[in-house]
This record gives sequence, C-alpha cells and structure tokens, in this order.
Amino acid sequence: MRDLPSVVIVGRPNVGKSTLFNAILGSRRAIVGDEPGITRDRIHGEADYHGRRFELIDTGGIIPNDSELIPSEILKQARVALDRAAQVIFLIDGRTEITGADRDLAAMLRRLGKPVALAVNKIDSPKREDLAHEFYSLGFGDVFPISAEHHLGLDPLLAHVTRDFAAAEPQPEPERAAQIKVAIIGRPNVGKSTLLNAFAGAERAIVSPVAGTTRDAVDETVEHNGVQYVFVDTAGIRRKGKTKMMAEKLSVVMARRHLRMANVALLVLDASEGVLALDATIAGYAHEEGRAIVIVVNKWDAAKSGKRKFQEDLRDSLKFLDYAEVALVSAKKRAGLRGVFGMIQRAYESASKRITTGELNRFLEALNWEYHMKIYYMTQVSVRPPSFLVFTDRAGQMHFSAERYLINRLRERFGFQGTPIVIKTRRR
Repeated sequence: MRDLPSVVIVGRPNVGKSTLFNAILGSRRAIVGDEPGITRDRIHGEADYHGRRFELIDTGGIIPNDSELIPSEILKQARVALDRAAQVIFLIDGRTEITGADRDLAAMLRRLGKPVALAVNKIDSPKREDLAHEFYSLGFGDVFPISAEHHLGLDPLLAHVTRDFAAAEPQPEPERAAQIKVAIIGRPNVGKSTLLNAFAGAERAIVSPVAGTTRDAVDETVEHNGVQYVFVDTAGIRRKGKTKMMAEKLSVVMARRHLRMANVALLVLDASEGVLALDATIAGYAHEEGRAIVIVVNKWDAAKSGKRKFQEDLRDSLKFLDYAEVALVSAKKRAGLRGVFGMIQRAYESASKRITTGELNRFLEALNWEYHMKIYYMTQVSVRPPSFLVFTDRAGQMHFSAERYLINRLRERFGFQGTPIVIKTRRR
C-alpha cells in the first residue's frame, strides 16, 4: 500500500472520523492493521473511487480531549501520517460551533502546506447545508457539507480529493478464494447433515474440516469455482431422551445463533412433508436477521406433488420469502446440488450490492409514486442486507403497501434477488 497516494482524515474527537472512514471504504472494510507505539491510533484501509485507488488513514484519537490543546503536540503525534499525505480531509462537526481546538488544528494544517478539503459532517438535509458556510472562516477554500452516517455528499468530496490520483491499471485478482459463510438451517430430520455431507463429498475439496465452537455445529469448507463456502451445519441439536417439542425449540435456538455468523442462510425443507409451521418460523428468523436466503427442498425424489403445485404451495406458505431462489434436490442421491452454489453466490452478491445516490434518485424520478407520503430523495446506507434511507415529508414509518411497492420496484430495477431489503424513513 506504500505506493498508493495517502488521504488522511483529521479532526478533534467525536466529529465522526471513524464513521467517515468506514463510509469511504464501504462494504470492503479493508482494515489493514493498527500500528503499535506512536501510531497506534492510525487505522489504514485501501479505498477506491472510480478506479482511483488510495490509502485511507483514520487518525482517530490524535487530538487529546483536553482544553489545553497544544498544536505542536498534535503535530508531533500526527506527523507520521500527515508527512505522507497527498490530501488531507479536515472533518468538523457541522452541528456545533467552531471551537478553539478546530481553529488550532486548522492553523496547524495550513502551516503544513498540504491540500486540505474541509468536510463539514452531520449535514443530513438540504436545509442544514446553510450551516456549512460559516466554516469558510477557517481559511480553507474547499468546503464540503456531508453526512458520513447517511453517505450524503461523499461523491463531491471524493471527486475533489482524488482528482489528481492516477486511475489504477486493472490488477489480477489474488489467488486466495473469496469466502462465503453459509448457515444450513431447518427443523429436525429434513436432511441438513446429509446435505452438508453431499456438498463436501461431491466436490471432494474439503479445505479444513473443523469442529464447531459448540458440540451442536460442524463447519465444512468446500471450494467450488474458486470460492470457499464455509457451511455451518446445525443438525446435531437433538439429544437422546429429549422430546420432539424440545428438539423443535432447539432447532430455532440453533438456527438463530448460526444466522448471526452467516452471510447466506440455506433453509432446508422436506419435500415429502411440504411446508410446516416450524419451517415458516425458522424462515422468519432468517428474514428478520436480514440474511440472504436460498430455499433448498430436500428429498425431492419423495415429493408427493408435481413441481408446479409444490412451488405454488411453497410460495403461498412463505410469502415473505418471494425473493429467494428455490433448489429442488436429493441430498441422499446427490442430485441437483451443483446449482445451489450459484444460488448462494447470487444471493451473496445481491446482499452486498451498493447503489449510488445518483442512481437511486434517477430511479425515484421515474417512479409512478401515488402514495400519500412524499419522497424527496433516498440513499443506501448499508449492505447485507441492502438498507435504504428515504427522506419524506411525514414522520413515522412508511405504510406497508407503499414500502412493498418501493421494494418491488427496487428489485425490478436493480435486482437484489435472494436478499431482503430494508427501508428506513426520515422526515426531512
């Protein structure tokens, strides 16, 4: 990373430096490491803006939280990062008045002679942008109102900061396979263990069979087309002497535990029994946890109805999972398994997808919106699951039917197959 240009974020404590750092890195969260000693508070990451790659440094904590702020002391602590900086982002809290600490830090940065972009944070609506103007008094010509938390205003800031950086030549991907954590969930006796064994046996490339952290789960890492799939099997949850009721309760407890650690959930159903109430309960937990989902109908060779009828009944019983792909398999006969890997990959990629604010607002302009709540603009605030913040003219949650309409149109326009979508509203 040493040969990349450096962008250093500085500012006094609690102005949102770490939030901005994570917002610029996006879903990558490519934190390289904390360096010991004098630089222990600097966190590094590698960022990319339209092909212009750069090293991002968060100098969290370089300024003592002290009324006796001595600029030379700050300079001493931040020297390592600032000396290498190609650009500096000076972050200020836009909701508070300019403090003495801000002014001292501004004076120190001007003396450095580095290019400085002043980012005025926590400006989360057009009305608040007026607050940013008073910060010109700090003596920097390039002032950018932003909201790091809501990813607003980052495009103009990054376009300015990276304008002189060279676009990187496409680099070959490293040999290390990507990794997707997959939780195999479902009620007892639907064939979760058989499915896991079939995945591992079919590929014959178990990278590291590791005993799980509890007696109730076993991890198997299976490599397929250059991607590592780490399967967590929650099948061993029953004990001798336990009642059926206890087994069912445990199946829910274990599913919830493993869902929190997974990227994608494989919901396993038994084709010979159809969709039962407990299947819907476990599916509901995966949906509520925001996990990407693939429905695997096992024992398909023992199904009592045809494919179309079964799928209709399935969709009817699990209406809230209308976005999930369905695989019809027989784990025992190892039939239909290869297609499941592609479904997992697609669900993971959908859950990790990020849409720019510009694209979303062009989408809104073309939307045939006929609901009472008016939408001004929207932005994507996070991934896995894709979560969107919608700025409206009314307080409170969007009506269910309006939210469903918006989610359906987002799926039509941008895909998002296999993942739930979260809509949050805020009155502008």
